[in-house]
Amino acid sequence: MDEQRYEGLKLGERGAIVSIVAYVLLSGIKLMVGYVSGSEALKADGLNNATDIAASLAVLIGLRLARKPADADHPYGHWKAETIASLVASFIMMAVGLQVLYEAAATITSGGGESPDPIAAWTALLCAIVMYTVYRFNRKLAERINSQAVMAAAKDNLSDAFVSIGTAVGILGSQFRLPWLDPLAAVLVGLIICKTAWEIFREASHDLSDGYSEESIQSYKEIAMEVDGVVGVQKIKARSYGSNTVVDVTLLLKPDLAFVEAHDIATRVENALKKSSEEVYDVHVHYEPSRTAR
Repeated sequence: MDEQRYEGLKLGERGAIVSIVAYVLLSGIKLMVGYVSGSEALKADGLNNATDIAASLAVLIGLRLARKPADADHPYGHWKAETIASLVASFIMMAVGLQVLYEAAATITSGGGESPDPIAAWTALLCAIVMYTVYRFNRKLAERINSQAVMAAAKDNLSDAFVSIGTAVGILGSQFRLPWLDPLAAVLVGLIICKTAWEIFREASHDLSDGYSEESIQSYKEIAMEVDGVVGVQKIKARSYGSNTVVDVTLLLKPDLAFVEAHDIATRVENALKKSSEEVYDVHVHYEPSRTAR
């Protein structure tokens, strides 16, 4: 099982590398065409892709560190390295998003700006097609290896495709003697960058502080209760290690059970929880005698 998870992390690196290559090329093209054409929206979109380079690099580094086996300093493994990298990426994205908002707002309030060259719109549309292709690749890869990190990267790819489409619409709209539509589109891009950064930060900080979905914990409890011999579940908790989940459960069993029988029930609960989801990496089962059962 460990070998399969480590191999999945290794395959996940491909998605991060594809994203990095795409973002490097597209951010360079957008920034160059944005400055030449005078499009604030396309420059903002290019900066958005530049932050995505940092985010993808963070995912790549996190995936590689997460593949390191457990050692004396990390007896539970290095799975959380991926989450820490996401947290760092969110800070970078937020800083760039705020900078984009500041520059776009300054352009609008100053009353300056001219309608950019239409080539900026066609550049944005072409980049949207490329990013949608990258999204399809990463989504299939994420589903194949069951990687939350790669799926998050795929969703980011799709978001970038929509941002580029919105950029193109703003640029084209500015051609109708409405030059303020271009910096307005830049403001929207900045807001999207900040929103994405906040969502990544919230999810990463939630996982690092051992937060976990109440619905998932309830489903684990129901699975444990379905195992023959389980009288009740006294306590159940779960926490995330990257894309993996560790479940701690305390069962209530009949007090007159032999040790071997109780151990067999605990083993069946462990196996049932692991089979319930590919995310469940390890299960720690404890059991106590039930005072009500006979």
